[in-house]
Amino acid sequence: MPIATVNPANGETLKTYEAMGEEEIERRLQLAEATFRTYRTTSFEERARLLNRAAEVLDEAQQDIARVMTTEMGKPVKQARAEAAKCAKAMRWYAAHAEALLADEEPSQADVEDSGGSRARVLYRPLGPVLAVMPWNFPLWQVIRFAAPALMAGNVGLLKHASNVPQTALFLEDLFHQAGYTQGCFQTLLVGSGAIDDILRDERVKAATLTGSEPAGRAVASTAGDMVKKTVLELGGSDPYLVMPSADIDRAAQVAVTARVQNNGQSCIAAKRFIVHTDVYDRFAERFVAGMKALKVGDPLEEDTEVGPLSSEQGRNDLEELVDDARRSGASVLCGGERPDGPGWYYPPTVVADVTREMRIHREETFGPVATLYRAADLDEAVLIANDSPFGLSSNVWTRDETEVDRCVRDLEAGGVFVNGMTASHPAFPFGGVKRSGYGRELSGHGIREFCNITTVWHGA
Repeated sequence: MPIATVNPANGETLKTYEAMGEEEIERRLQLAEATFRTYRTTSFEERARLLNRAAEVLDEAQQDIARVMTTEMGKPVKQARAEAAKCAKAMRWYAAHAEALLADEEPSQADVEDSGGSRARVLYRPLGPVLAVMPWNFPLWQVIRFAAPALMAGNVGLLKHASNVPQTALFLEDLFHQAGYTQGCFQTLLVGSGAIDDILRDERVKAATLTGSEPAGRAVASTAGDMVKKTVLELGGSDPYLVMPSADIDRAAQVAVTARVQNNGQSCIAAKRFIVHTDVYDRFAERFVAGMKALKVGDPLEEDTEVGPLSSEQGRNDLEELVDDARRSGASVLCGGERPDGPGWYYPPTVVADVTREMRIHREETFGPVATLYRAADLDEAVLIANDSPFGLSSNVWTRDETEVDRCVRDLEAGGVFVNGMTASHPAFPFGGVKRSGYGRELSGHGIREFCNITTVWHGA
C-alpha cells in the first residue's frame, strides 16, 4: 500500500509521501534512545504539565484534524470531532491519575520479615522506546490511548501508523512537539509495513503494541517473541449483542443501530452479531431493520451524514464477498446488501438473517455496516452462539434479569460485558480481549503498567 491520502468518498488521491529511508529511521531510533535517558527522569508533575498542554493543543486543532481524518478514512465529520475530544479527555485523565496508578507499593511488614528482610517495595519503571503499530479506523484515538499512558510512565513512543492516514500520523508527531515535548519523545515513522520487522528487532526498541488485523498481530508477535520483547495486541472482534425478553426491546433496537454502524461499521468493538431470544425476535428485528434503513448514507463531511464510505475499495470488496457468500448459502438479506452506483467506496447498512455456522459471515469479522441476526431459543443457546467465534473482544447483554446478567458475565468469552448499553472505551476501564482478539490490556491502571519494568526492591535485616 502506498503512503497516501486517498479520499474514500470519491477515490481521489490527495497527497502522497515517500517512505523514510534507512538513514532517517536510524536517526530517529538514535534520537528515541537518547531522549529516553533524560525523559525517564522527569517528574510526574512535569509529564502531566506536558500532557495537559498537548490536550489543549488538540482542542485548538479539533476542527482541522477532524476534517483531515474524515478525508483520509471516511468517518462522518461529527464523529471525527468527537474522537478528537475523547483523545483530549484521555490525556487529561492520565495526567491526573498516572502518578497514583504508578505509585510505589509496599508489601505487608509480616511478609517482608518472613522473607528475611527489613523493608521492601515494588516500583514501576519505564522500559524505553515503545513501537506502536496503529490502524486507520480511529486514527487519533488508537494512538493517544497508547501514547498518553506510555509518556506518563516515562517511556518514549515510535509510531508506525497505517499508510492511508499519513496526514493524521504527521499531525500526531507535531501535536506533541507543539506541546513542548522534547523532539524524541514521540516520533512518527513514515514507513511501510515491510519495515516493521527490522525496527522491532532493533535492540533500542524495548516493546511493541499493535491494534489491527489478526495477520498483522501474528507477524508482530512472532518477531517480538523471537526477540523476547513485550507486546500488547488488540486485534479483530465480532462482538455479540444478546437481547432477552425482559429487556427494553425498543431501546435495545435503537442502540443496536448505533452499535453496529458507529465509524461506518469499521470498529473492532462494534456489535456485529445480534442474538435475540425467539420470544422477542420479530419485534426486535422489525425495529432494528427499520432503524438501519433510516440511516443517512452520504458525504462524510456533511453534518447530517450518519454513515460514510468504507476506508478502501478492498475493504468494500471484502465486505461484499461475505454478504454475497451468505446469500448464496441461504441467508436472508433483510435490508441493504447491494453496492450503490456512483463514486466512492460506499456500502449500505445491511442486515443478514438465517445465518448458519457454515457461512463465512458467521466466522469472519464484518468490518463495515453489516449486521448478522440470530434467533435463540433461550439464554443457553444465546451464549453458545455468542461464544461460537474465534474472537473475544467485548459483548453486549440486554436484560433486566440479574440472574441472566450473572450468567453472561460468568460464561461469555470476552474482555468486556456491557449490560443494557453498547460497548465503549474509557480511560478508566481496561480494554482488550481474549482468544484471537489479542492479549494484554490498554487504558486504566492495567494499560499504563503494561510497558513498565515492575521492580522489586528488598533490604536485608
